[in-house]
Amino acid sequence: MFYYLFNYLEREFDFFGAGVFRYISFRAGMAMICSLFIAMFFGPKMINFLRRQQIGETIRDLGLHGQMEKKGTPTMGGVIIIAAIMIPALLFAKVDNVYVILLLISTVWMGLIGFLDDYIKVFKKNKEGLQGKFKIIGQIGLGLIVGLTLFFNDNVVVRTYLNPAIRNSDGLISSKFVDHKSMVTTIPFLKNNELDYSQLFDIFGEQFIWVFYVLLVIFIITAVSNGANITDGIDGLAAGSSAIIGVALAVFAYVSGNAIFADYLNIMYIPNSGEMVIFVAAFVGACIGFLWVNSYPAQVFMGDTGSLTLGGIIGVLAIAIRKELLIPVLCGIFLVENLSVLIQVSYFKYTKRKYGEGRRIFLMSPLHHHYQKKGMHEAKIVTRFWIVGILLAILTLATLKLR
Repeated sequence: MFYYLFNYLEREFDFFGAGVFRYISFRAGMAMICSLFIAMFFGPKMINFLRRQQIGETIRDLGLHGQMEKKGTPTMGGVIIIAAIMIPALLFAKVDNVYVILLLISTVWMGLIGFLDDYIKVFKKNKEGLQGKFKIIGQIGLGLIVGLTLFFNDNVVVRTYLNPAIRNSDGLISSKFVDHKSMVTTIPFLKNNELDYSQLFDIFGEQFIWVFYVLLVIFIITAVSNGANITDGIDGLAAGSSAIIGVALAVFAYVSGNAIFADYLNIMYIPNSGEMVIFVAAFVGACIGFLWVNSYPAQVFMGDTGSLTLGGIIGVLAIAIRKELLIPVLCGIFLVENLSVLIQVSYFKYTKRKYGEGRRIFLMSPLHHHYQKKGMHEAKIVTRFWIVGILLAILTLATLKLR
């Protein structure tokens, strides 16, 4: 909104200082400040509202230290995160940008699924919440929207220069280039680090390539959103991990959407993708601001309203900037948490069939509960998981040059 307003003021009235809104870096900084302010200022007000409405978390006794003390802590705090993302994004980003539109839709879509799940838990007193099949249907719906848009929309392109790029003081210029539809993505750590999905799936027929691409998008969004949901088990873990991932994605979005940096780093230039930096800045600010009230001891839980939304946004961002194959590294915390549950359940069922009684690999899953069972304080667990997340983010960013 502000971009169009100040662009008009600069063009029509030569309004002093209005031109600064043309810069992505300035608008990203303002979006982050705005999101931090919303989360930190309105967060406590939202907590008081949730307390008055008696919207508290119901706790299952798992025998964890300090667990039952959290009973009655306000939940559905993900509404704070959603507001802290949506408002700055609408104010500072170009809302006619296809990538920004997709991210806004993803935020609202996953937020509604999570909100419905929390609503059933809190108001219907059903600890199971929304049935798993309905969550999956919702995630598939978002995957369809994102996958079909990215595949068929004419504004989703990559730019290929037909002659050597020329740089001058004004930036990168070239007399010959073509913007074209492409299914190329990035393979980390390889010298020729591009993979063309169309070549991978053309054995099934060119007319069916879009089906496999959409299925891949659905899988990624479902996996990452569920991973974030499972990670949200102790105070500050999901929000902090998401903020770290968001910073790395912001760097990727900026360099992929900037012709000069894309040429220097020899990576794909994706026109108009730089606008996602404003959204990611709001995302990071919202996560950090939410930690103000969610770090140990938490004054509010994000609930599925927040965790599903964070995971869905991360999945869509990674796909849009063509870094989805980096997700296992960048979202390593989510992956390990997911795997710990799958391994635990699978091993338990296997040993029950073979020996007549189920056995466990971990003391408890997800993995963060395993360390709680070992007597480690949850604040230390969260801090160490954050450190691992930072290392994984650095390793991910190193792929820009490490091939």
